[in-house]
Amino acid sequence: MKLLLDTCAFLWIAGGGRQLPERVAALYQSPDNEVFLSAASAWEIAIKHATGRLPLPVAPQAFVAEERERCGVASLSIDEESTLHVARLPLLHRDPFDRLLVAQAIVHGLTILTPDPLVSQYPARTMW
Repeated sequence: MKLLLDTCAFLWIAGGGRQLPERVAALYQSPDNEVFLSAASAWEIAIKHATGRLPLPVAPQAFVAEERERCGVASLSIDEESTLHVARLPLLHRDPFDRLLVAQAIVHGLTILTPDPLVSQYPARTMW
């Protein structure tokens, strides 16, 4: 299965994964699954850090790259098709980062690992 991490899921994994339900940890850790972090999540992390809402042990540039590598998570670029797909989504969620994650999941056939109940209302596969 191809899994797309919600930003909070990535941050929890980077922090040791104690906030993850056992089932989600098993999905993330399974060698049968490919796990991705969207560039949109890296962007969200950078913005939250710059505004003081997300303290990190190192600069976001180093944090995201180092934690992705350490955790075996691949990077998913933001592509034109996904950004345009956002316009086709109902306005259930106002967070532009989450809306882009939903669009990427739909366009690329990914399952989003997210605890966000609003994200699960979209026509994208989600698990938690």
